[in-house]
Amino acid sequence: EKRRNSNCCVGEENWVDSRTIFIGHKEPPPGTEAFIQQRFPDNRIVSSKYTFLNFVPKNMFEQFRRVANFYFLIIFLVQLIIDTPTSPITSGLPLFFVITVTAIKQGYEDWLRHKADNAINQCPVHVVENGKVVCKQSRKLRVGDVILMKENETFPCDLILLSTSRDDGTCYVTTASLDGESSHKTYYAVQDTKAYNTEEEVDTIHATIECEQPQPDLYKFVGRINIYMDNEPVARPLGAENLLLRGATLKNTAHIYAVAIYTGMETKMALNYQSKTQKRSAVEKSMNAYLVVYLCILIGKALINTVLKYAWQADPNRDEPWYNDRTETERQRHIVSLAFTDFLAFMVLFNYIIPVSMYVTVEMQKFLGSYFIMWDDEMFDKELGERAVVNTSDLNEELGQVEYVFTDKTGTLTENNMEFIECCVDGHVYVPHAICNGQEHEELFFRALCLCHTVQVKEEETVDGIKHGIHQGKSTSFYISSSPDEVALVEGMKRLGFTYLRLKDSHMEILNREDEIERFELLEVLTFDSVRRRMSVIVRSTGELYLFCKGADSSIFPRVISGKVDQVRAREGLRTLCVAYRPLSPEQYQEVCHLLNGAKLALQDRDKRLAEAYDIIEKDLILLGATAVEDRLQEKAADTIESLHKAGMKVWVLTGDKMETAAATCYASKLFRRNTQILELTTKRTEEQSLHDLSCILQVFCLSSLSGDYTDYGLIIDGATLSAVMRPTQEDSISGNYKEIFLEICRNCSAVLCCRMAPLQKAQIVKLIKASKEHPITLAIGDGANDVSMILEAHVGIMGKEGRQAVRNSDYAIPKFKHLKKMLLVHGHYYYIRISELVQYFFYKNVCFIFPQFLYQFFCGFSQQPLYDTAYLTLYNISFTSLPILLYSLIEQHINMDILKKDPSLYRDIAKNSLLRWPIFLYWTILGVYDAIVMFFGAYFLFDNTTFTSNGQMFGNWTFGTLVFTVLVFTVTFKLVLDTHYWTWINHFVIWGSLIFFVVFSLLWGGIIWPFLNYQRMYYVFMQMLSSGPAWLSIILLITASLLPDVVKKVIWRALWPTTTERIQVGSYTDMLLSMYLTPINWESTKNCIHHCIRVLCVNLHSV
Repeated sequence: EKRRNSNCCVGEENWVDSRTIFIGHKEPPPGTEAFIQQRFPDNRIVSSKYTFLNFVPKNMFEQFRRVANFYFLIIFLVQLIIDTPTSPITSGLPLFFVITVTAIKQGYEDWLRHKADNAINQCPVHVVENGKVVCKQSRKLRVGDVILMKENETFPCDLILLSTSRDDGTCYVTTASLDGESSHKTYYAVQDTKAYNTEEEVDTIHATIECEQPQPDLYKFVGRINIYMDNEPVARPLGAENLLLRGATLKNTAHIYAVAIYTGMETKMALNYQSKTQKRSAVEKSMNAYLVVYLCILIGKALINTVLKYAWQADPNRDEPWYNDRTETERQRHIVSLAFTDFLAFMVLFNYIIPVSMYVTVEMQKFLGSYFIMWDDEMFDKELGERAVVNTSDLNEELGQVEYVFTDKTGTLTENNMEFIECCVDGHVYVPHAICNGQEHEELFFRALCLCHTVQVKEEETVDGIKHGIHQGKSTSFYISSSPDEVALVEGMKRLGFTYLRLKDSHMEILNREDEIERFELLEVLTFDSVRRRMSVIVRSTGELYLFCKGADSSIFPRVISGKVDQVRAREGLRTLCVAYRPLSPEQYQEVCHLLNGAKLALQDRDKRLAEAYDIIEKDLILLGATAVEDRLQEKAADTIESLHKAGMKVWVLTGDKMETAAATCYASKLFRRNTQILELTTKRTEEQSLHDLSCILQVFCLSSLSGDYTDYGLIIDGATLSAVMRPTQEDSISGNYKEIFLEICRNCSAVLCCRMAPLQKAQIVKLIKASKEHPITLAIGDGANDVSMILEAHVGIMGKEGRQAVRNSDYAIPKFKHLKKMLLVHGHYYYIRISELVQYFFYKNVCFIFPQFLYQFFCGFSQQPLYDTAYLTLYNISFTSLPILLYSLIEQHINMDILKKDPSLYRDIAKNSLLRWPIFLYWTILGVYDAIVMFFGAYFLFDNTTFTSNGQMFGNWTFGTLVFTVLVFTVTFKLVLDTHYWTWINHFVIWGSLIFFVVFSLLWGGIIWPFLNYQRMYYVFMQMLSSGPAWLSIILLITASLLPDVVKKVIWRALWPTTTERIQVGSYTDMLLSMYLTPINWESTKNCIHHCIRVLCVNLHSV
């Protein structure tokens, strides 16, 4: 049966189906309500993208969706169809190489996914069948199977808890792999089945479960179990507290029995495997823009040559010379058809200006370069035993372009390790171990905190293999809970004389100051949720009924009818919780029970009905007091934020905490400084002034500071005010358009704190900044499921601490916030420098490569005659010039990494995609054109009157082309040598090895080394060229002439307009010389120093 859900939030299902599950596959007794048996998927998890059969077609389709690949495929097909000046191999082989390398990489990654899937799907699981335990593979589980799980085992599917080894029917679970919470959470067995503790007893359970169809929300579940006793069904509600999710782990409970309700790709974990939107880096966008420019240049070249060819052939003697008569078919072809064919032929001839191999080189650089982050020992956390993780290598260079950092507070900036500081009762402040003075509500307040929680007591000596609670060699109890705040409060009460002992047989036991045990019957728990921001318990003691309520001040104070509200204040800057109570009469309690039972048994709109019931019950409260706990700042968090500020980044803290608590953390972490002038856009301020007036005042105040002395501004805004900012009013469009005003204020603030934020609002903030007119690069870092939307929205998402759901959705994962400093200032800086050089260099060397071919057409009657041999055309980008730039893009370090960490301002030199701007791109292109002109005309004029060798043999066109190509290969390689700052033996091996390979290949291809390879038109050409003295002189002169302008430009620019980076490069060279002259001679170190100086001199020619 389908039911319409009329109040759906964004992302929720519009239609909710119910499903019926037969526990142990036992059908209900005859005469009961009929259920139709449904078909459910098996428990197989599939995260892989391809199968053995569809890999080739699917991968080919995806690769040819890329414009460059599709373009080269078209060129290759044109070469096959029409008579073109070059062989189809010249386009086909590079394309085949690119496609093959990419397919191997993607196939390998998918093979790893298949391997991971198989490891999960073949994991053994214990299933109860016919009163016995049977071992099955995880993939063979079915909905309705009763499963036996043991301690430290991970749940293979979504389960409803039937019974546990604990008498109270509870079990402890960690859900770190789901929501990042590493603390223990308590789940409850169904009351009527918790006594079934053996396989035989569990097998006798006769029941059905009605529940909703799978939903991705981890925290919502609505269901009902019908237990058949004497053929009479007894209905009991099922909620999220009964549901054990796939991926969670059983802890500190010997074993449990549970029934599978969602399997395979229908589990909540699988439904959260959402495909992330494709994030494109600024470098990739620049590459695509440059590609369009070069495509236009290519089309322009082809058009010019086509027009000039027909202008040249206007003379009949040139159109059809005596030695090359046309066939009858050629004479009958229309001139338009001939012109189009020639246009395509020129396109084929010049198509190498589009660097197809650049894409595969960039992809390899990103993939291989990402390992430097994962291998970095400085980003390894010994406490957690975790390294940095790279989930998306496509954004490596974006780490060097970040302008805004959005960070969560709890668990990211702080340790999420709470410590009880103090509490306030009726205006009297108590600290741990304080002597209590018997105030009116004092003991009731302490008892309330000992009762209003979901803390569990652990008495064993070890948890997860770690010893806890050891005192003087004896094992004592300690507390575990899903909330660190609750543990801190219960431990704080213990130091004040009231010790929570245990929950046994639905009774909570407390040890008071007189060492007397007090017992309270736990009747109801009104669980905490992020909307209400409070929780309550109803307890009975000696016939009296109490409702104790604990929650945020904003959710408690409006419900209080008496109590010293003004006097109950915890110290500012600490996490505060208020505590209140309400005595209940038996009649009121019966009404409460009726409300709660009605809401719990509802299958439709259960959450809404429960919220309404809680709202009715939690009212008319009497305020008792407030507590204060402190969350410690993470190690080096303040130093990291300070470095990010110096690097020119703006840091925003987005948190759900109250303003005072979050502001204190911001001051402690140096986000705000003592001289920072705080601007507030909060609910408190907007109550005093209208939002419009307040925004305008802040805007004028902030902008007026720009004309005077520099003032450091910080902004604080809360969730309620942000909602008003994001929602312009229709009545007054002028006063309603606050977004631009808000952005203007934020631009002039060095730091912003957003408090009382909902998860969706975090994403809205990131989206708002991304969409602003500057389009800045944003980074979001968080550790929990509530940060996922923010991480997905940002350009770059980073996970901190140990959140697993955040890990799955992030692009990068780091163990601690402090590692963000090296991630951005060192790795990000290097990645951007390397890939920007790679991109510019690829376009430069292809201009050098193909522009002589364009010039050559003016000297061969536009006959589409190639200047270079087919082998050279094919191997130029694949072999002769590819490895040096790939290695450069992997290991180049223009500045020592220690300097990058010490001087964050160097990050500003590469901000806003500075190395891939149009003027720099234009410079590289002009340099390529200049080098091409020097190579072509230099060779042309130098050999104009020296076309004979010593034996009188004349040089031909292939010798001329080979000479130009030789100068080309050496020039572009030496250009990279001049740009290299960091030399290792690998650089020397690859750079000089590439040049040697070119020479050896040319000798081989010319039939000199292996005569059986004597390719007809290139036979002995290379050797003949080298046998000529003028050829050697030409090569040396042309290489020098080509490189000279770039060297001169660098010298002038560095002398007159040096960047901070260049000043430091010169400074490091000077320091090295001073250290060499001022220290006693150590020949070994002197040798190393001289070697390094020579390397620096090669790069900093201006300092000679």
